[in-house]
Amino acid sequence: MKKIAVLSMLTGFALMLSYVESLIPLTPGIPGIKLGLANLAVVLCLYLYDWKDALMVNVARVLLASFLFGNLYVVLYSLAGALASFAAMAAAKRAACFSMIGVSVCGGVFHNAAQLLVATAVVRTIQVVWYLPWLLIAGCVTGMLIGLTAMEVLKYVRISDWKGG
Repeated sequence: MKKIAVLSMLTGFALMLSYVESLIPLTPGIPGIKLGLANLAVVLCLYLYDWKDALMVNVARVLLASFLFGNLYVVLYSLAGALASFAAMAAAKRAACFSMIGVSVCGGVFHNAAQLLVATAVVRTIQVVWYLPWLLIAGCVTGMLIGLTAMEVLKYVRISDWKGG
């Protein structure tokens, strides 16, 4: 029961961060750049539990946030980015050659790359690829910030308190 409660709290935390992020007017002139605050909950879940639990939190967060704060296109972009990001983070963590920051950076980069692929399909032009360098830089920077934050949070969390049955 404790695990279900914690996973629910992490999903709620991710949803809350998604909402907060939707209120931040981040407009650097490059479409698609976001802070990725909700990914903090996913990274924490990936390190506190296993990849299946983290995937469940991630998908639940994307679907709930998209339906509450977005539209059909938001679901497309968010789900593509979240699934690609998650696959990259799970693989990087399993490879055990990346720190938590490296795992998060992989997530940020793959999230932006997947969203760019969706944008290419939606607008039906390859011209959007010109945004790739900027989106990769943004994915690295935001991934580092989320990874650093997750590392700091885990310093103050007693894992045994979160893992109960």
